[in-house]
Amino acid sequence: MLLASMQDVIFGYDREPVVNRLSMEIYSNEFLALSGPNGAAKTTSLKLLLGILKPWSGQVQIKRNEKGSKPVIGYVPQQVSSFNSGFPSTVYELVRSGCHMNLGLFRRFGAQQAQLVQSSLEAVGMWELRDRKIGELSGGQKQRVCIARALAQEPDVLILDEPTTGMDLESRKGFYELMRHHVQKHGRTVVMVTHGLEEAEPYLDRIIRLEREEGGGWACLTTSSCSARFGPEE
Repeated sequence: MLLASMQDVIFGYDREPVVNRLSMEIYSNEFLALSGPNGAAKTTSLKLLLGILKPWSGQVQIKRNEKGSKPVIGYVPQQVSSFNSGFPSTVYELVRSGCHMNLGLFRRFGAQQAQLVQSSLEAVGMWELRDRKIGELSGGQKQRVCIARALAQEPDVLILDEPTTGMDLESRKGFYELMRHHVQKHGRTVVMVTHGLEEAEPYLDRIIRLEREEGGGWACLTTSSCSARFGPEE
């Protein structure tokens, strides 16, 4: 099912467009990578999709579900390692804050939410460090905590900008397996900006590459099918 789309989107920061008539479609229940060389407006494209930036022209649409609601989106931006040493929150407190979106005004944080926080931290290997201050962690650890916070939102869609920055090879592979699990077992959609296509490709459903057109702007020119729709997980 079509979840979101961008049609003929043009956007720039000055007078010249950095995104030139960009069109792409995102479907529910897929693990999608957005790739391209440095300067290819990958982060800009994500921000346009999220509505953080408004296009000069063209259309960006997020489809509503069967209940008429917009999908819940968990977003992990680039450079989350910028939390400084004085950031007051603990790991647990930061991930717990991800639950508040679904609690509303009148529901209290209870056992169900506590279990969700624990399972989210365990999924990224950070449960043992739950009482540490965010500012005391390494860049890769901060990245994993922010991913756990996004998972605690119980999102329909995860949008992740270079989520494996600061992770070692084993952690990166574990992350790809985790995202594959959330797509296959929980019906989520994952959109990830990455440079590491070679190691991520076996887990992906599709790759969208941003390439430079003759006019100088960046556009989505190639969509590749991948080999990830293998059978059930063992």
